[in-house]
Amino acid sequence: MATQEKFGVTVHKNPGGPDIATTGAKILEKDGLFFKDLAGTGELLPYEDWRLDIEERAKDLAGRLSIEEIAGLMLYSPHQMVPAGPHGPFPGTYGGKTLEESGAAHWELTDQQKNFIERDHVRHILAMVLENAETAAKWSNRLQSFAESLPWGIPVNISSDPRHGSSSAGAEYKSGAGDVSKWPEGLGMAATFSPELCREFGKAVSEEYRAMGITTALFPQVDLATEPRWMRFEDTFGAHPDMVADMSRAYCDSLQTTENSPTGWGKDSLCAMAKHWPGGGPCEGGRDAHYPFGKFAVYPGNNLSDHLKPFLEGVFRLEGPTGRTSAIMPYYTVSWGLDQKNGKNVGNSYSEYLIRDLLREKYGYDGVVCTDWGITADPSPEIDSFSSRCYGVEDLSEAERHLLAIENGVDQFGGNSAIAPILEAYEIGCRRHGEAAMRKRMEESAVRLLRNIFRCGLFENPYLDPAESVKTTGCEAFCQAGYQAQLKSLVLVKNQGALPQRDRKKVFIPARHIGPMKAFFRSDLPAQDIQPISRELVEKYYDWAETPEEADFALVFIESPLSDGYSQADRDAGGNGYVPISLQYRPYRADAARKESIAGGDFREDFTNRSYKGKTGTAANEADLDLVLNAKRAMRDKPVIVVLRMHKPTVPAEFEPSADAILVDFGVQSQAILDLVSGRAEPSGLLPVQMPANMDTVERHCEDVPLDMEPYRDSAGNVYDFAFGLNWNGVISDGRARRYPKP
Repeated sequence: MATQEKFGVTVHKNPGGPDIATTGAKILEKDGLFFKDLAGTGELLPYEDWRLDIEERAKDLAGRLSIEEIAGLMLYSPHQMVPAGPHGPFPGTYGGKTLEESGAAHWELTDQQKNFIERDHVRHILAMVLENAETAAKWSNRLQSFAESLPWGIPVNISSDPRHGSSSAGAEYKSGAGDVSKWPEGLGMAATFSPELCREFGKAVSEEYRAMGITTALFPQVDLATEPRWMRFEDTFGAHPDMVADMSRAYCDSLQTTENSPTGWGKDSLCAMAKHWPGGGPCEGGRDAHYPFGKFAVYPGNNLSDHLKPFLEGVFRLEGPTGRTSAIMPYYTVSWGLDQKNGKNVGNSYSEYLIRDLLREKYGYDGVVCTDWGITADPSPEIDSFSSRCYGVEDLSEAERHLLAIENGVDQFGGNSAIAPILEAYEIGCRRHGEAAMRKRMEESAVRLLRNIFRCGLFENPYLDPAESVKTTGCEAFCQAGYQAQLKSLVLVKNQGALPQRDRKKVFIPARHIGPMKAFFRSDLPAQDIQPISRELVEKYYDWAETPEEADFALVFIESPLSDGYSQADRDAGGNGYVPISLQYRPYRADAARKESIAGGDFREDFTNRSYKGKTGTAANEADLDLVLNAKRAMRDKPVIVVLRMHKPTVPAEFEPSADAILVDFGVQSQAILDLVSGRAEPSGLLPVQMPANMDTVERHCEDVPLDMEPYRDSAGNVYDFAFGLNWNGVISDGRARRYPKP
């Protein structure tokens, strides 16, 4: 056996066993092996013995914890910024001072982090902004060292939302910059029609996340995207049930698997939290449940079964030894009419039928169930708000909401960092069920939560070598693989001889204009003018033309219509506030919409009919259409190439006749687009969705049924249906589409 000291960590090497790393905990030696004395008893307790089964260790530790300590495990920290600034929604201080005033290193712990770890026993921390890989690794080491010094020595489980999406990355491919590799967004990965590539993606994500100390991924989003107007459509793997199941299975399997481990779990594993049970896709009228006006999921096609397929045949049926995704997140939605037991229309986490009866009992899921963020606080009195989503249980107290979710089988509360409501829920539960029963129920959650920390090897060695973290994160191999995946995700749907533009020519690229609109948090965004691509990057391929007249071809960047489903102006004018979400650019009158909404009812409204029939929907980026039409007029017979950033299926009828080529981008770096336009790469992606013929077919489709719209037929006779795509030789027919026949 050998002992090493490096970057402030002492590592004890076990022959044939895990490394034992510590910054302060005492070491026990037994049977010629090293163990941590995390409890400080001087004796080897079962939870400290890495030779035992994880389940046995988790149960032993859970049984030793106080209710306060268990409650802390059920919490999630606020979003953490590393380093923390003095202002904004998630500020932090260092010894009561700002970072600059304190002189603290960027990876030091804030006062707030120390408080919620020690005082509230929080062990699940959500990392939002990490300055770079080195800072992330050193901050992780500080967190783990602090946690190790506290009673029981329970490590911290750092989690993160997706970081690898290429649409928000820099314009050009690069590696070694301390950031993670960049890959296609969810729909872009689906456009490759390759679960094998998705598996490769998961491998890169797990290695880079673990290098930064992250051990839980708050993804993948495995919702079946059946509703084309949904704002979260682009983060899914598309609309085909079998494809979404295959992609989700491959992704979760690669995220969680440590190779050559009998259980699949170990030092390379990343716990996956698949979302959103039982599927967030069928939102009525496309309105999203982040907002009270979009809280209802509806099933006019009686098609819950397809929405469960990514779970039952995907993330619950992994090919590797980890078996199932380690955690599940229910969505905010009220899944209207699904409760066959109690007939209650409440948010999914509050539904006994959906969580306990279906998820836990019928389908036997025993992993962590974590609510989506912010569902337990009291609601805002304003329906057009970004606030608590305690849908259907607004009349309960905050503690009673926690208890109801716990009774249903929920283990953890996303976005909740206050311990008091859980402790109050426990007291109410003791009066209702008896202390023994309530203690048993709380321990069940503790076991599930601790199990994931044990699975990742954190009790033995949670520490990182910052130099190795920098080498792994954003390494050349991962960045190159991600960039190649971006190229494979681009879909060419029209090409009348306009592509590729191989020679160095003059290109005209018009600036975009977006009118005023609502932001994600429902604040008002002013109008903005946007240069869609860097001139410096373009000039590596072509000469920049200031006017269409001097250009050889036009490259017009547009995006899917930006449309909102709720209008204060409509409400002020005496309407119900509900308006159409449009997938076309010009104003659209919803004459084909439902006369009566399927779902309705809210304490803030004195009506139940949320219909918008006969009202007009608009797009904040209507000017995108004018860019195409004006370019066509100005360019005359010279090629007009449209690049559509499609975050939702878009009606092409208004602009397709004026385009000589249309390239669909689901979220890639600009360089990938130019590599394809210039012929340095050839398009190979296929549509993972339908592009609808018109808005009438959108209104008539069922929100819960996949691929049930009439697809658009273009002027060349091609139909923009699921699995359609072109390469330089014409329609792609390489066998991938046969893998996923249209339902």
